[in-house]
Amino acid sequence: MIDHALFDPATIDPETKRLNAEIIAAHAAQPDPWSIPLAEVRARRRQGTNASPAMPRSARAEILTIAGPGGPLELRTIRPDPKKWQKLRGAYLHIHRGGWVWGAADEQDPWLERIADTCGFVCLSVEYRLAPEHPYPAALEDCEAAALWLAGPGRAEFGINALTIGGESAGAQLAVMVLLRLRDRHNLPRAFRGANLNAGFYDLGLTPSVRNWGDERLVVNTKDLTTFANDYVRDGIDRRRPDVSPLYADLRGLPPALFTVGTHDPLLDDTLYMSSRWAAAGNGGHTAIYPGGCHVFVRYPGALSERALELIDRFLMALA
Repeated sequence: MIDHALFDPATIDPETKRLNAEIIAAHAAQPDPWSIPLAEVRARRRQGTNASPAMPRSARAEILTIAGPGGPLELRTIRPDPKKWQKLRGAYLHIHRGGWVWGAADEQDPWLERIADTCGFVCLSVEYRLAPEHPYPAALEDCEAAALWLAGPGRAEFGINALTIGGESAGAQLAVMVLLRLRDRHNLPRAFRGANLNAGFYDLGLTPSVRNWGDERLVVNTKDLTTFANDYVRDGIDRRRPDVSPLYADLRGLPPALFTVGTHDPLLDDTLYMSSRWAAAGNGGHTAIYPGGCHVFVRYPGALSERALELIDRFLMALA
């Protein structure tokens, strides 16, 4: 059951309130991202801004290249510390955030290092093709190819059995779509033992929380999310088709999932709806709701983020 008290503003801690105010102010001081060229937005994101400081790149990361549907497909790979783990316990296939339009596989290395070292997993982040240059289903096809490789040759190459998958925002949507494709197209319903789904964008037709959020850019706003969906899925495609918006898919037979979301996220309804449908489908898992947390709040260091990351560690660790 979901504790309704989690949505009471009185439960938001002062640190989270302060962080949210700082993020809103930092975004307000920057140009509207849709008013400048896309290449410049991507470059600023990689360099880091006051609203979204860049995460450090890992010196341990390696690039593994496999065959993809659009050509060579890079998987950014981070192995666990060999001093702690002499043998791999499993793998985590990561799919990055960025609204299918921004982002890259090397923009969240600290998260992957943490999972690698805590769980003994090799972590692989997919450098999938971005929209609008490569609209739906390019990103999904790339992530599907990565999952199939990991479930086949990759499993043997790394000498592992336990496979997990996850992502944030658009990455969480792609992770669910990959699980659905593995089940429906490849008869691999349980190739992955669990899914770590953070603040996913599961309804590209837009849930009420997205539609009603408005202009305030606490990481993202209604305009941002609408534009992401428009850039990824071209006109003429029903946004609420199950193969586009997994919220409307048959979810039976999928692995357990950990759903993470903050109450101050425009995509809040996406997680509330999807996690309820996931539970009703009998898949198991847990839904973690964090008072005041912004969109993908684990992006910002603090006590709230540490609580969420510790739960993610425990969830993934138990799957090996």
